Amino acid sequence: MSDDAASREQSRLWRILRTAKQMCYDRGYELTEDECNISFDDFKTQYCDESGAPQRTRMNFTARPTPEMNKKYSPLPKPSNPDPAPDIGTIFVQFNSDPNIGIKHLKTFAQLLSEKNLHTGIYVSQAAPTASALKIIPTIAPLVMEIFREEDLLVNISRHELVPKHTLLSP
Repeated sequence: MSDDAASREQSRLWRILRTAKQMCYDRGYELTEDECNISFDDFKTQYCDESGAPQRTRMNFTARPTPEMNKKYSPLPKPSNPDPAPDIGTIFVQFNSDPNIGIKHLKTFAQLLSEKNLHTGIYVSQAAPTASALKIIPTIAPLVMEIFREEDLLVNISRHELVPKHTLLSP
């Protein structure tokens, strides 16, 4: 890979990682400002190999929900259940290095979420999954799986200057 191509790929994946972390932070997961807004130099140090090629497997991360998020997603207490468990949990974000996504990839990801007792998973891939692979998502309930293409995460649209701050109209 030439230096120019490697630099473009580094910049592209740096923007994608920042957007993924900012998205988790905006949803209410515990991430620091430094984690969300990692500098390009820190990205190269942490996520690129000696030759400068970014390693997607190093970019995987987990995040726990904040206490406010736990409270928001907890059902109301009842006499039979005075301390209900929140309907939210740790999120795992995985960056796929394969150019295609099939049933096998998503089954493996769902199994990983289940084995590690994770509630939600975000799968970031270079290409869109096949139609048959998407049919797996409803079958893994109560786990939540979301799939994003890398190109969809290049820009954090919710932080764009022309997008107004979203506010909840009713509780």
